[in-house]
Amino acid sequence: MSRHLHIKPKIKRKLKHLIYKFLSNTITHVELEELRKWLKNKDNKKTFNAHVRDLYAINMLYNNAIDVDKALKNVLMNISKPTKVTPLYKRSIFKYAAAILIFVSAGYFFLIKDNPLIKGPTIVNNNIEIGTDKAILTLDDGSMVALEKGKTYVADNIISNGEEITYNSTTTSKPEVAYNYLTVPRGGQYHIKLSDGTAVWLNSESKLKYPVTFNEGKTRQVELVYGEAYFDVSASTNHKGSKFKVQTGIQEVEVLGTEFNIKAYNDEDAIYTTLVEGKVSVKNTFNVNVLNPNQQSIINIGTGLVQINDIEVKTVIGWVQGQFVFKRKSLKDIMKILSRWYDVDVVFTNKELENVIFTGTLYKKQNIEEILLLIKNTNFINTYRINNKTIVLN
Repeated sequence: MSRHLHIKPKIKRKLKHLIYKFLSNTITHVELEELRKWLKNKDNKKTFNAHVRDLYAINMLYNNAIDVDKALKNVLMNISKPTKVTPLYKRSIFKYAAAILIFVSAGYFFLIKDNPLIKGPTIVNNNIEIGTDKAILTLDDGSMVALEKGKTYVADNIISNGEEITYNSTTTSKPEVAYNYLTVPRGGQYHIKLSDGTAVWLNSESKLKYPVTFNEGKTRQVELVYGEAYFDVSASTNHKGSKFKVQTGIQEVEVLGTEFNIKAYNDEDAIYTTLVEGKVSVKNTFNVNVLNPNQQSIINIGTGLVQINDIEVKTVIGWVQGQFVFKRKSLKDIMKILSRWYDVDVVFTNKELENVIFTGTLYKKQNIEEILLLIKNTNFINTYRINNKTIVLN
């Protein structure tokens, strides 16, 4: 457990406030002296270091990695100097202080959003909520069941605790197979365990078609109708050698036992298949490609052309672990991902902002205002406006 968790909440909040005011150049001489005195204590300094490290990786939203130790050393050294408070852009440690400013402000927005010294965004009416576990289950007879956190659903061989739905381990020899659909709306996510033991995580705005039970000895096949899903497939050795296939639009993925991610949203012009473990065969009308771990196939929906790239899988599957990991992603692509999770519309008043590139990690449990503040503090955008469920960036 980090040391800073042992500090009294009131003192910890005060510390965060002073750190932010120092980095944003709004700290008074009295407050700066208070911060200096606090940091003279070795344990307090360790707490400060731990607090910054725990907030985020220090290269958050920057194209180049920042040396954590060097950043902390420089900021602490600057705090200790008995000099007047100078504008942030004139400081020799700008790139380190600015980086830490972003992280500190993330967990700390509520303390400074009403500060009159800081020019803030415009919030007309914020109806934006953090995404949560929810989905619509469509049964074989066409009836629909709303699955959501805190609600239990039980029927035949199905049980849901509100966060995931599980099908009992059964097989059938009947020629006719009953299918269910699981649809996750914008602002949602859901986990499903199929009757063969395969685990599937569905991202926001996704839909999966699957059999209630699989035919014994025959190919196990599901369909990702649209959206994004992460599969942890039960090995064929557990099912008399039967293969597992995922149909997605113009492509079919065949596996023997593996973990992989497929992204195939309706508003994108390609299907992305990323292999984490094992081996998969990705087929369409024109091509058959076998992927190895840490490879991604990109199929252009319009032309059918395929591109195979080596990739850092953490940038693709971070959403399963509660993160959004971006590596040289445009702000347009980032906001598209966030719009699905927070169920919002995003408008760019300056189209040039769409092409600004970021690298870093965001967390799905963050309030949208915290994330927007992080982006604003990079100085690439002037400000933002929230009106109901619409975000305007300029």
